[in-house]
Amino acid sequence: MLSRSSISGLKRVGTRAASTKGKDIQFGADARAKMLDGVARLSNAVSVTLGPKGRNVVIEQTFGAPKITKDGVTVAKAIEFKDPHENLGAQLVRQVANTTNDIAGDGTTTSTVLAHAIFSEGYKAVTQGTSPVEMKRGIDKAVEAVVKSLTERQSKPVSSKSEIAQVATISANGDTEVGQLISLAMEKVGKDGVITVSDGKTLETELEVVEGLSLDRGYISPYFITNPKNQKVELDECLILLCEKKVSSVHQILPILENISRTGRSLLIIADDVDGDALAALILNKINGKLKACAVKAPGFGDNKVNMLHDVGVFTGGEVYNDEVGDGLEIPLKVVGHAKKVTVTKDQTILLNGQGDSQKLAERKDLIQSLIKQTDSAYEKEKLQERLAKLSGGVAVIKVGGASDVEVSEKKDRVTDALNATRAAVAEGIVAGGGSALLYSSKEIQTLLDTLPTEDQKNGARIVLQAIKLPAMTIVANAGGEGAVIVHKLLADGNISQGYDAQNGKFVNMYEAGIVDPTKVVKTALVDAASVAGLMITTESTITDRVEEEEK
Repeated sequence: MLSRSSISGLKRVGTRAASTKGKDIQFGADARAKMLDGVARLSNAVSVTLGPKGRNVVIEQTFGAPKITKDGVTVAKAIEFKDPHENLGAQLVRQVANTTNDIAGDGTTTSTVLAHAIFSEGYKAVTQGTSPVEMKRGIDKAVEAVVKSLTERQSKPVSSKSEIAQVATISANGDTEVGQLISLAMEKVGKDGVITVSDGKTLETELEVVEGLSLDRGYISPYFITNPKNQKVELDECLILLCEKKVSSVHQILPILENISRTGRSLLIIADDVDGDALAALILNKINGKLKACAVKAPGFGDNKVNMLHDVGVFTGGEVYNDEVGDGLEIPLKVVGHAKKVTVTKDQTILLNGQGDSQKLAERKDLIQSLIKQTDSAYEKEKLQERLAKLSGGVAVIKVGGASDVEVSEKKDRVTDALNATRAAVAEGIVAGGGSALLYSSKEIQTLLDTLPTEDQKNGARIVLQAIKLPAMTIVANAGGEGAVIVHKLLADGNISQGYDAQNGKFVNMYEAGIVDPTKVVKTALVDAASVAGLMITTESTITDRVEEEEK
């Protein structure tokens, strides 16, 4: 007979065998080769979208019609390979595109092309015996030299309306209508104003400026999301509850939840914090479809937080509740604020068409203006000006039109890219477009090569030297030209304002022709690409879940 201990041991072994499929480990050149295959396939799919004559990519969707796009990060996100080791490489480059998109908002295709170029050349060098660690040091030094060239020698500030329109037009793949709309939107709400992109209901793309207020805080929990595609919470005819204190107990908000659920309207809670039972109750009601709700932490700190809550109260016609006002949070609906539409992302909340009294709003603005004049503190003045801008500035909404949902979706991607690129240009200036800025930075690397101590570091710098020529070559190739010939002519000429207009097939002054890129976008694309590619070069083993072969 088996003892009790041996039976339990058998159970443990059986459980372990059933719970795991094991791991597949690849080493050295094999591991890097598999990753390179994944990177190359992803890069080839993304690079066809680069430039004014870049092509579209059609992506199958789980539900609905296929998506047609020219947005690099959208293409990258859609790609997943069956081979897990290939997929590792693809995921890392996809992360490059995502990071570039998060920081700069554009340049995702460029960053993908650069990452592939650096990793591809690095892989060959390591195979031939170059030290990957020393080579990565050379890559990092070369990238530093290129970034210095971009920011200190080539970058020009953006100021005029026409320059803003040029940046937006280039990022929207040469669509002048989009460029003009974004330029007009920035003129209406200011360079620091809030501009959003939404689906239109007509064939034309329109600009609408709506009175709104934005807060620098997003949703507390992603479970509140109502639009999974855009990762946003969208609430119409929303009631707004403002609270100075933390909301933890469900009993604090139960009466107001019951009242609002009977009206069928949505609820936004802006409080010091929402956690515990109260947060759980809101999430459960949202998941079960009983109440569309969202909780957001109040923006700011200390007295500034309280003042901003009162600003929101005036804007929405609500009151701020604390321990001294009312009976807890058991309050009638008539004193809760109201906004026609609320949009909440992971780091921003926008309230549109607040139903506050216009006279009280004007008085509030006058009060803030008088406080700005009275204060001597630069910090306080800055915070007061922020509050005044939020109450004064409207929200510009670009409504993207088209003949079909597929067309609207494709155009919306381009408009969003153009908007992000324009903001980046206003923040850090512009450089010559069409890959020219990176191309001319190669002269800095030529100078750097003489100062590097080892041959392996020089190999790393040479890899970056070759890689930064690739965006320009890809743009020309997508337009049907011979990239290597064009790049050779531009480098021989040496004028940093000169470039190749792939749309019209001629050499032009890029600034005069309006073919410009935001410095931040070009810089971020290179830094992110080199960072991840350098790490992949120094990879010596990869570990993935073992793929079980299907029984025939």
